[in-house]
Amino acid sequence: MASESESGTAVETRPADVGLKREIGLIGATWASETSIIGSGWLFGALFATQAAGPAALYGWLIGGACVVVLALLHAELGAMYPIAGGTARFPHLAYGSVAGISFGFFSFVQAVTVAPVECYAVMTYGSYYWHGLIHADTGHITATGFIATIVLMAIFTAINFLAVGMFARVNNVITWWKVAIPVLTIIILFFKFHPGNFSPPGGFMPDGIKAVFAAIPSAGIVFAYLGFEQADQLAGEVKNPARNLPRAIIIACLLGTAIYILLQVVFIGAMPPSELTKGFGGITNTEILSGPFAAVAALAGLGFWATILRIDAFVSPFGTGLIYQTSTSRVGYGLARNRYFPQAFQLVNRNGVPWFALIMAFVFGIFFLLPFPSWQSLVGLVTSASVLMYAGAPLSLGAFRRKLPDAERPYKVPAASVMSPLGFVICSMLIYWSGFVVVWKLGVVLVIGYVLIGISMAFDPKRPPLEWKSAQWLLPYLIGMGIISWLGQYPLKGDGGAPPINTFHIPFWWDILIVAAFSLAIYYWAMFTGLPREETLELVARQSGVEELPDTGLHH
Repeated sequence: MASESESGTAVETRPADVGLKREIGLIGATWASETSIIGSGWLFGALFATQAAGPAALYGWLIGGACVVVLALLHAELGAMYPIAGGTARFPHLAYGSVAGISFGFFSFVQAVTVAPVECYAVMTYGSYYWHGLIHADTGHITATGFIATIVLMAIFTAINFLAVGMFARVNNVITWWKVAIPVLTIIILFFKFHPGNFSPPGGFMPDGIKAVFAAIPSAGIVFAYLGFEQADQLAGEVKNPARNLPRAIIIACLLGTAIYILLQVVFIGAMPPSELTKGFGGITNTEILSGPFAAVAALAGLGFWATILRIDAFVSPFGTGLIYQTSTSRVGYGLARNRYFPQAFQLVNRNGVPWFALIMAFVFGIFFLLPFPSWQSLVGLVTSASVLMYAGAPLSLGAFRRKLPDAERPYKVPAASVMSPLGFVICSMLIYWSGFVVVWKLGVVLVIGYVLIGISMAFDPKRPPLEWKSAQWLLPYLIGMGIISWLGQYPLKGDGGAPPINTFHIPFWWDILIVAAFSLAIYYWAMFTGLPREETLELVARQSGVEELPDTGLHH
């Protein structure tokens, strides 16, 4: 586990989690990521993307897929290098210390804890076809009945997660085989109902220009659909032979998901009855299409049997994704407690190796996020931005590790890391910017609340880590800078419900892209020069390599 480093006197120690059991193989790790990727995004993403950008939504899926592949490669190296539970929440802690670790750790927690509610909303929306009291037909917002049903569904996610991780992986594998098979069969079936003229609807292939394509990537659910490739990293503490299985699982899941989503967009456009497109994709008014896009298209094409299968899948796919995200939320909470940011109770595990307190709190916080966001699409923007902020920690961490720990064991190495790492950070900043100022300021409020809660928790922890402000001096300027650029920039293109947007549009289009890229690179290289020294990074790794005793409990974590 430990070896003398080639440069300096510090000893490199591999971090290790205790209490968790390594029972997940390559297929289980791959399917953990894939079941997160193939969730409610495939049920609604194609509709919302074409409404936002017309057939040019295909460009959005291609651009989004390319962005995600870059980020996935970076996560593959980090996961194989340090296979620890809740990895995305903990890599910045090891590279930059507690201030950056608290921030990116909380981004990870917000991302994970909000996905299960989103998936529940998807179940309610499709379920309204059979049970009309779940959502309001005019607004798409959840009803009181739907809210109660959502809480019950999240409670089921939590209960299943109390299974031993090996048994849980077997349950998840069965669900994921179904989740992958149904979209693939849908692609094949709808290709036989293809209308090539749909790619030139009223308004043209790209009715609102490339600006609308960029906006669709985060706001229409494209990035949200791709979320989840990092799930294998979150479960890294329970993956067998992680050096071999983690990189393969992440890369396989990401490439498979990208191919499926691009082909789904193609067949959704092609199979839409031309009679529904007299006003273009943005003018679709058929309520069945709006509440259940693929099922309605199949029914309108005369494929009633397959429409029924798709409505069944509308329960299975979000169920599987919500289930695995409830798992990852508990592991992120466990990891943040290991970093001593969250209360130490989050580290408590039961005899099955399940962090049970963190799992229960994932349920509680998930319900909290249901309250201010009444529909699938209203919550997607927040989830996407929190996810991208979380992902931004990976290129920063990888760049720091390559500079400070060049001799560390790396079972998988990203090619051209000196280019891929800053590129990954620029990609994250672009996705945040395209999400729009409305989402950015709401996320800012969530982050302030999170900092207060974490600060209170750490104040009562006598073993809390010191706050390393110097190594994270770039973080606050980055967050404030992205907020200012978003306020001055072009996104969102329009406000909610047709109201005027609150961003100012002072920075012209294309100049805004250039400014975000230049600002991101400046922050990236600033971070590279202020990261923790090698010895301090290795000390942080060493602190997480042993067994500690929980205070006042007599239990080990």
